[in-house]
Amino acid sequence: MTETVDLRVADLHPAVDDPALNSMNFLNEVAQHYPDAVSLAAGRPYEEFFDVAALHRHLERFRRHLADDLGQSPAQVHRTLLQYGRTKGIVHHLVARNLAVDEQLTVDPEAIVVTVGCQEAMFLVLRALRADPRDVLLAVAPTYVGLTGAARLLDLPVRPVRGGPAGIDLADLREQVRLARAAGLRPRACYVMPDFANPSGTSIGLADRRRLLDLAAEEDLLLLEDNPYGLFPASESGRPPTQSGRPPTLKALDTARRVVYLGSFAKTVLPGARVGYVVADQRVAGADGTVGLLADQLAKIKSMVTVNTSPIAQAVVGGALLEHGCSLVAATVRERAAYGRNLRHLVDGLARRFPAGTSPVRWNVPAGGFFVVVTVPFRVDDALLHRSARGYGLLWTPMAHFYDDGAPVDALRLSVSAVTPEQIDLGLDRLAALVADETARRAANAEVG
Repeated sequence: MTETVDLRVADLHPAVDDPALNSMNFLNEVAQHYPDAVSLAAGRPYEEFFDVAALHRHLERFRRHLADDLGQSPAQVHRTLLQYGRTKGIVHHLVARNLAVDEQLTVDPEAIVVTVGCQEAMFLVLRALRADPRDVLLAVAPTYVGLTGAARLLDLPVRPVRGGPAGIDLADLREQVRLARAAGLRPRACYVMPDFANPSGTSIGLADRRRLLDLAAEEDLLLLEDNPYGLFPASESGRPPTQSGRPPTLKALDTARRVVYLGSFAKTVLPGARVGYVVADQRVAGADGTVGLLADQLAKIKSMVTVNTSPIAQAVVGGALLEHGCSLVAATVRERAAYGRNLRHLVDGLARRFPAGTSPVRWNVPAGGFFVVVTVPFRVDDALLHRSARGYGLLWTPMAHFYDDGAPVDALRLSVSAVTPEQIDLGLDRLAALVADETARRAANAEVG
């Protein structure tokens, strides 16, 4: 019997069948198919620190804040928490305080839009910037696939900029701007993750951050700074880093409003809350001569996408901020210690299993964050991931998912955030077996060929 078909993929927007949109679903499905495998794939926060009781505590703390600090009546508190809310959000003032405390960044709360995760923040900004078919986005490669997928949905082409061990190749960025304009295109912005980037783990040094800002001013380019991992340097002590121990964000160095700052509470407070934000303090002139904020324009778009971010979810995040004096540095001491320990354990474990000088396997050593990139002497693709999961009980992420050209990639990403040291050891043992068997298999095929 022939199944009735109502629509074809060809009848839908081209992005729905784009590899960028398939990546996240594919990786999630692989994990579901092999639930017993050790997962060094997921970049999720460490779940052992989740506490359901804290949700109620944080919600109550924010309720008291509305009543005691902001002077709302019981009816107003009730409405703020339970009704449709302000499109820009109800914790914008606390986000501004958090940025001041942790990043020494002074932000007008009205320049902040609280979003449904950082993914919505990306979408709003790209939707606003994509004004003409000539518009293109630049992005440091390898690139977070969520950014690439959002751009696809908006028909905004993404042109790669070389990353490398320094985090960004500034000469290549300038060249890509030149090439785009020579082709009649308008490069609107460059997406960059300066701290412990996903997926590369690399960071941009202070001097290059300043040079990047200068280049953006010279080329009339916005910078989209995404910073989900900046609070997780892999310090030996696990103590909260001082500002002097962390390079300032691009936005903290930004004196010309070149940086649109994308933030998230998924890694620092609770991923299930799905609360992010965007700082968009750029001045926008209206047709009538009035001048407002880019944040105001983003709020208009948001009102047609999600209306507003859940007030209950915002209240949980707001209460968590208030509980720690609006400092996420203070709130994430346990997490920072765990992630730093795991990162060092993973790197040390790679060195023991793949000794320098005797193994072709290589890896980078990030100064923090969740991810390490491992380069192996053979192609890494989705088929190999399935073999790894099925035959070796190990999950990881093919780096090919973070490039946009379809070229073969001989590297994989390992994540340390959602596992224990014991699981890391077990996973690395299985990785070593996979690498040995795959190397031998391909050598045998080469001899036969």
